[in-house]
Amino acid sequence: CCGGTRQILLMFNVVGNRSPQLQQQLCKADRMQFWHEQSHRYHTELQDFKKLTAEAMVVLKNEHGMLIRDLEGAAVRMDRVEREIDYVETHSSPRACANKADKVVEQGSVVIFFLYFLFSLTSDCVEIISGIRSVKILKRVGSPKGMWTRDPRSSKVYVFNGTTGDRIYQFNSVRDFSHSPGVTSSTQIKVPSEWSGPGSAVYNGYLYYIKQEFGTDVQVVKYDLLSGTVIDTAMFPVDNHAAVYNLNPETVADLAADDEGLWLLYATGDSEPNISLAKMDPATLDIEQIWDTRCPRENAEAAFVVCGTVYVVYNTRLASRSRVQCIFDVNDAMINEEAPLLYFPRRYGAHASLKYNPEEKQLYGWDDGYQIIYRVTMKRKLLV
Repeated sequence: CCGGTRQILLMFNVVGNRSPQLQQQLCKADRMQFWHEQSHRYHTELQDFKKLTAEAMVVLKNEHGMLIRDLEGAAVRMDRVEREIDYVETHSSPRACANKADKVVEQGSVVIFFLYFLFSLTSDCVEIISGIRSVKILKRVGSPKGMWTRDPRSSKVYVFNGTTGDRIYQFNSVRDFSHSPGVTSSTQIKVPSEWSGPGSAVYNGYLYYIKQEFGTDVQVVKYDLLSGTVIDTAMFPVDNHAAVYNLNPETVADLAADDEGLWLLYATGDSEPNISLAKMDPATLDIEQIWDTRCPRENAEAAFVVCGTVYVVYNTRLASRSRVQCIFDVNDAMINEEAPLLYFPRRYGAHASLKYNPEEKQLYGWDDGYQIIYRVTMKRKLLV
């Protein structure tokens, strides 16, 4: 037996003729005592380990909180740097070109005021964009390229997923679209013929879209969203291989709606270097007037029209900072010095489309599958 048991046996003077059963019981008691001691030691060590672990977790939690605060501070500093870059680029970059007709000779302030007064009487649009005030990334749904817009005369939102198709997804409002899990929860509208490119427009309850079948001319289709019928079509002498924007070859032509009506941006041929503009009658699709904007198609990714002024957005083939670098005013009511050079906030890639809503003074952009809203600031035009 063990030492402890041997001492117990000596105490009872049974060393010489001890009972085997008593020896076995005493050895078992000795082992139980040993196990209890070991268990108590392990329990004590486990408690010490838990205490050390808890202290380490507190330290890690504090360090994690400090790291989060550092990252938040870095994000704030990055936003500040981006705003400073915007300021530097706006004030030090070459000024955007404002293409117009022959420049009017400078005259006295009284004559300029009189001309400005006459212009205000003949046109409701006397504003230009002076800056991009804010940006809201609504969500990401659909393909890298597409288009979404809102009818200026209602709250309905229309989503065109991809660069071609015969289905359009309608939502009752921007809020409904932002809360939707995707396009499956929307009202699907199937049009009689496929739309081509993200250049459609919704205006006063009608859908205007580009139709281009292989080997045929480009057509503009007017579709009644309420009755679900085609109202009219118009043919355009546009080369079916010509894209209006060099960086988005899927956009054969681009329809735009603003305060003054319906516009069409297009290229007459693949060899034509500049973007052409046509003013359309939204009721009959007749062409009222045509301009050569003298804004190059090279490195253009999108464009939009505000108050009869075309803003062409440029980028690079390796997507960088989108910027408005060419402006064309059909009313010749802008001077070169006031033409803004606008930089869009750097986000994901490049715009597949930009649609202006004159009621909200907002741009609806599609950037690498993200649906983005840009809120713009306006100022009054000056006369040349």
